[in-house]
Amino acid sequence: MDFGPYLMLASLEGAVTAAVLALMAAGLSLVFGVMRVVNVAHGEFYMLGAVLAWVVASMAGGGAAGFVLALAVAPLVVGAVAAAADVTVLKHLDYDPERTIVATIGLLYILQQLTLMGYGPEARPVEPPFNARIALPWVEWGQGGPQLYWPWGLSITSYKLFVIGAAAAVLAGLWALMTHTRIGLMMRATQLDGEMAQAFGIPVERVYALVFGLGAALAALAGVLIVPIQQAHYLMGGDALLLSFIVVIIGGLGSLAGTVIAAILIGMSDGIISVFFSPTLAKIIATLLVAFVLVFRPEGLMGKRAR
Repeated sequence: MDFGPYLMLASLEGAVTAAVLALMAAGLSLVFGVMRVVNVAHGEFYMLGAVLAWVVASMAGGGAAGFVLALAVAPLVVGAVAAAADVTVLKHLDYDPERTIVATIGLLYILQQLTLMGYGPEARPVEPPFNARIALPWVEWGQGGPQLYWPWGLSITSYKLFVIGAAAAVLAGLWALMTHTRIGLMMRATQLDGEMAQAFGIPVERVYALVFGLGAALAALAGVLIVPIQQAHYLMGGDALLLSFIVVIIGGLGSLAGTVIAAILIGMSDGIISVFFSPTLAKIIATLLVAFVLVFRPEGLMGKRAR
């Protein structure tokens, strides 16, 4: 296979990574943007979504019905767990930045160890609802002009295309929620000035619980979508959390558009560099990119400069 088809294949794999990463990082960015809380346990919500997907799908007998049920149940359960953690822990810390970081670190270890005790240390897969392999054409310039041909090995599965489409649809829905609904208006008002929003009758504490639950649900949804590609494991949240922090720092904390752009940038580069060089080099380059952003544009690509 020539270089061009290899690049196309690597780009498609990177697009899958970018889609899942954008969902998870959007939840992290949303929580920080509205609540000013750095949620260190965000990766464990991602892991919990993947593990619950395996549990629900197994109880439902697997197959497409089991996966669809997991896709609906896991984000709701994880979102409810996160909202309960907000009400019982973060609320009583008055959302103090330093204390909430310590509290979410504690939540990280609690969720991780509970999962280890109940789920075990094994990595387990979930059967995708569909997984047909789709051959992809490539354009070659011949004597009669451009011609299509199908290189051997240039293909992608239908499920991976579904992951890309599902992530795009959910992110579009999140944007619509934030910009065109009353709930989104209350979130944006709380983000701008929580005390003023409360003075105008907005239930700020309920908004915080909703936002924390929604952010966790997005991470859990990313976990459900990725588990047919990568097996569910109780330690899978660590790398995902690191990449999510890289994305929100590059994109700008609290900026949904910046988060999506940075997720595409990191995901695509990770896919391409991992195929042609090594996954370790991809992580090194992402870390160096964060360093450059922090030096030359600390607010991120689309973040607002503090006044």
